[in-house]
Amino acid sequence: MSRDDKDSIFEKVESKTNVKKDDIVKLAKSVSSKDLSDERNIRKLIKEVAKLAGKDVSKEKEEKIINAIKKDKIPKDLKNVM
Repeated sequence: MSRDDKDSIFEKVESKTNVKKDDIVKLAKSVSSKDLSDERNIRKLIKEVAKLAGKDVSKEKEEKIINAIKKDKIPKDLKNVM
């Protein structure tokens, strides 16, 4: 993936979420060191992402996200999300 492609992905995410590239990179680095099989880490991550995006996440939605992560139903490739 070229630098232009990476920048384009960040621009798309930023335009849809108002989350800055630096914040995304910081979050990605913190996620890479967390054990996502630990539900406490998943809950903390959900709260961090919600705060960055300026969104509220209901308990119901939080549970759905946790279950999806635990069942490994989250895309591994960012391009699949875009």
